[in-house]
Amino acid sequence: MVVMVCCLLVSGIAFAQQDDIKKHPFCKYCGMDREKVSHSRMYLEYDDGSTEGVSSLHCAAIDLTINTDKTPKAIMVGDYNTRNLIDAEKAFWVVGGTKSGVMTKRAKWAFDKKENAEKFISENGGMLSTFDAAINAAYEDMYQDIKMLREKKKMMKK
Repeated sequence: MVVMVCCLLVSGIAFAQQDDIKKHPFCKYCGMDREKVSHSRMYLEYDDGSTEGVSSLHCAAIDLTINTDKTPKAIMVGDYNTRNLIDAEKAFWVVGGTKSGVMTKRAKWAFDKKENAEKFISENGGMLSTFDAAINAAYEDMYQDIKMLREKKKMMKK
């Protein structure tokens, strides 16, 4: 019985990983192709059964803010290396560093394994963080990131 339940849980996670991009191919906040940014994409499942797929922690922070009347049941993020969805709250996050972020000036990347996050830090800089610290950084950066994105759009129109 336990093995059967474990298999169902694992197959459900595998289905969600394959299905999240099909279900939400583009981020509704920034319009990015989520398959192209699968290393930073996030998938949110709420207690009412609704889901949202976004391109980054920046856009997930927007969604969580807009949906304060819903409780997140699962918050998943693409592992930087494998691009597989992992539990964002259990991930090892790297905030900052020299690699450009998705929708943000100060990058926020998630890793399934601590040693992978530490290797990334040794090669690219940044600071090892928890999910709480990473999402707090996303909220701290929100105004500057939106300002930067507006400037980029303005330059693209010229």
